[in-house]
Amino acid sequence: MKAGNMKTKMMRMLAVMLLALAGAAWAAENAAPVVTEANRMAEVSFESPKAYADPFGGVTLDAVFTTPDGRLLRVPAFWAGSNTWRVRYASPVTGSHRFRTECDDAANASLHGVTGEVDVKAYTGSNPLFRHGAIRVADDRRHFAYADGTPFFWLGDTWWMGLAKRLTWPADFQELTANRRGKGFTVIQIVAGLYPDMPAFDERALGDGGLPWEKLYRNIRPEYFDAADQRIQHLVEQGMAPCILGCWGYHLPWLGTEKMKQHWRYLIARWGALPVVWCTSGEQAMPWYLSGNKQAETQQLRREWTEVTRSIRATDPFHRLITTHPRSNARDELLEPTLLDFEMQQTGHDSPAEQHAAKALTAWNRPPLVPVISGESRYEALEIKPMLHAKEAREAFWAHLLNSGCAGHTYGVNGVWQVNLPDQRFGKSPTGSDWGGTPWREAMNLPGSTQLAHAKKFLLTLPWHQLAPSTNLFTGTTSAAATAEGRRALAFSMNGKVMTANLTQFGAPVTARWFDPASGELKTMEGSPFPNTSSREFVPPGMNAAGESDWVLVLEVSR
Repeated sequence: MKAGNMKTKMMRMLAVMLLALAGAAWAAENAAPVVTEANRMAEVSFESPKAYADPFGGVTLDAVFTTPDGRLLRVPAFWAGSNTWRVRYASPVTGSHRFRTECDDAANASLHGVTGEVDVKAYTGSNPLFRHGAIRVADDRRHFAYADGTPFFWLGDTWWMGLAKRLTWPADFQELTANRRGKGFTVIQIVAGLYPDMPAFDERALGDGGLPWEKLYRNIRPEYFDAADQRIQHLVEQGMAPCILGCWGYHLPWLGTEKMKQHWRYLIARWGALPVVWCTSGEQAMPWYLSGNKQAETQQLRREWTEVTRSIRATDPFHRLITTHPRSNARDELLEPTLLDFEMQQTGHDSPAEQHAAKALTAWNRPPLVPVISGESRYEALEIKPMLHAKEAREAFWAHLLNSGCAGHTYGVNGVWQVNLPDQRFGKSPTGSDWGGTPWREAMNLPGSTQLAHAKKFLLTLPWHQLAPSTNLFTGTTSAAATAEGRRALAFSMNGKVMTANLTQFGAPVTARWFDPASGELKTMEGSPFPNTSSREFVPPGMNAAGESDWVLVLEVSR
């Protein structure tokens, strides 16, 4: 081919490419606005005519949104596979939200400098997460609230491996969701694929789209997260907030700090526009189970997770709540505890209820003031010695809840968290422990979850978000809480022993009732109301509906 013909052909190809880029930019700028409702996620896609060797790690794309009230939000995009990137956005503010993209490849006009609009209308449905907004720390710094200030009670359930394909989509996952929604659960704790109790790339971690990362962590796998999207979004549509753990803590050294930051940026880009809670990792500063240098590795994990948590906080434009699932106390897992919005505790599967109560009170009294919950307590059906049942799960709930200010509690049942099947139990952890083989559907229907549902239903009849631990009103209790104005108090006894209350701390005669934590039945005590002139002993009324001796005493000033 002659040089002149070659030059002409190249010029034509260049003109076609420039026209394509200009056309893509024109189409984006002149496209109709994406329409959504307040607090509901909108999605905008971008197609690149240019292919990249490393689209996940080598391309950074953000959309800078300007809200109707003039605020700027830098929203990260995620690589969706092939040459596609997507941005997800949500806002409680109605009106026109305009954006302009910024890409580190400024020459790619299909990714850089693209403008558009998201039009947010008023929400018209009944989902509390959209009606009231995402969860935040309440103004009293001790409880949770929706974004608009409506009190939010955290009743969590533990589905660590809920993205694994053993829990089929849609049938199994939606069945479990419906069960928990019907019982009033409000939070689901779920891990984003890098699970506990197994090594990296274990087949038990397979989701509907395979594994979340390629072998040797060469690249993230959008197919995994496309499938996971359906599950996470279904929880939100059913009114339950996903509390998303990025991984189990010991995965950090395997990925390395920079790739863990990328992993978390990807999660924020995928799910940050949903009303989620971020939990940076599970048992965050615990090294790999078989490590031979645990003390040094624990300190390394604390340092590196502190760096990753800083990155999460800096990256998330929606400012979702951040905590971590700890070995014991979340604030001990980092070098900078103030990076966390609330205290999550692991209170011990083999610890008696009194220790759960003591641990809660210590966290409540620890500055700075934050909400305190138990994020891993006594799992029902956990096959340790002795095996745990509904009684232990129920006692741990009441012991910790009252002594931590009643912000909430997370329940767990063995069989659900690891998704046991009738013919396929999860099996052993790397240490050789086997936590039990109860199939998930059987575990779902064990009595503990229903008993905690009774507890929540009862608490919502009270000003529960005004309760704080009470250490001087009662004696003989496992745990207790009262309102500051002296009108209501709750006391829990796990052993049927006499409880004594100083009724002089109430401003008027007191009505006393017994709440049966097994059945949810509430009975007014004979002789009520009692004069508020002295202390009074209260003797629990024998066995509860489960044939056990734990009771909740409810005292209220008579109207």
